[in-house]
Amino acid sequence: MPETGRDRERRIGRRRRTVVPRTSHGAWEPPADRPDPIAVLDAENAGRLGHLVPVRWGRMIESPFAFLRGAAGLMATDLARTPSTGLHVQLCGDAHMANFGVFASPERRLLFDVNDFDETTPGPWEWDLKRLAVSAVVIGRVSGIGPETQAEAAHAAARAYRRHMARFAGMGTLEVWYERVDAKAALRTIGRRAPAPVRSAVAGAHHQTSRAELPKLTVRTDGGQRRIVDHPPLVSHEGVDEHSEAVRGVLAKYPTTLESDRRALVERFELVDLAWKVVGVGGVGTRCFVALLMSDLGDPLFLQVKEAGRSLVAGSVPRRPARTEAARGARPPTPESPRAGGRRVVGGQRLMQAASDIFLGWASAGETDFYIRQLRDMKGTVDTTSLGGRGLVSYAKLCGWALARAHARSGAAPQIAGYAGNGGVLDDAISRFAVGYADQTERDFALLVEAVRSGRIVATPGL
Repeated sequence: MPETGRDRERRIGRRRRTVVPRTSHGAWEPPADRPDPIAVLDAENAGRLGHLVPVRWGRMIESPFAFLRGAAGLMATDLARTPSTGLHVQLCGDAHMANFGVFASPERRLLFDVNDFDETTPGPWEWDLKRLAVSAVVIGRVSGIGPETQAEAAHAAARAYRRHMARFAGMGTLEVWYERVDAKAALRTIGRRAPAPVRSAVAGAHHQTSRAELPKLTVRTDGGQRRIVDHPPLVSHEGVDEHSEAVRGVLAKYPTTLESDRRALVERFELVDLAWKVVGVGGVGTRCFVALLMSDLGDPLFLQVKEAGRSLVAGSVPRRPARTEAARGARPPTPESPRAGGRRVVGGQRLMQAASDIFLGWASAGETDFYIRQLRDMKGTVDTTSLGGRGLVSYAKLCGWALARAHARSGAAPQIAGYAGNGGVLDDAISRFAVGYADQTERDFALLVEAVRSGRIVATPGL
């Protein structure tokens, strides 16, 4: 029987094992010339809003997991020193467990998927998997879960990724593209072990709509208009007027990046209020606004207008092998230039997510790029630190499944499946790496805490 294209791609993946053995992914030893992690993180503050930088540091010193969340760029510089398969996909770039969650498709069906793409870029698939596994171990430690269960959770994430990738490798191209991780089906798959925080996220997502959030996020002024409620410094109108014209320009231009039907829909809404918003951990200090728009019939729409610069991960991604079989495999989109950050984020999200927000788009204001999406529209986030031991393992499996589906959309599933194989060699290696890099994360976290104590870094905790 002649070799099929899928067989050939699997063979390419298997042959990569001779160049990069699967066991090689298990080692982590910081190189002697590893740069000062605090200096690396501080360099990322260039161009951010100076008054919010202490808030970023304050959030990162809350725990080793908070530190990991804010250190995607630092981890990428370390991953660049580790073996690379050369099999590239569209990366999330920041695939820790808190960056997965529940949201609604345009048909209002709840899905479970990756939900943060600020650092998305083409790169080696194993980078996302390693970050996911490391986050499972670090969350376990912060939560007081024993070391055996921590390692089991990392192993479960890798095993779920490998097994689902093997399934996607056998599916047709269009079948993979149409694949979904339905949130309710995912809960049934986990079964009775479904962690309570996951069930709560699914249940709560139904109630988060712009109409439901209106009385929570706004007040009515004496003139009868709605105004976003201030919670400084996290949500504030202070100084926003000087940016109002630029943001209005962004909101006026961005509909051209939407499908025509969605463009017609968003053009029925008019901006009535705008406020600053502080989001995330690693993204604190980037320009972000929450915009309240009202339709011609008086219905609300909340949009988040967020700055998108160059991916902190992209600069560390190794080149793909030149003139090799691996290099002839899946080809994700070419990385955008630093001046096209909004397009990069939106393109990565549309490629990786099974279904994206109908209002997701991008535009620029002068030298600054932004991407735009709905705020709090049927979204559910999981409190990963309250999962408990068995819940951590179950949730890690769910995240591994979702990550495999997201990567498979780049077209590399047969190559990755061929490389990963049918046994647990890769799972064991990823788990070992996760434990070793979790140790590194705790050491780096301690350095940041000391930098704050000594006055080298100014931090504003508790915000």
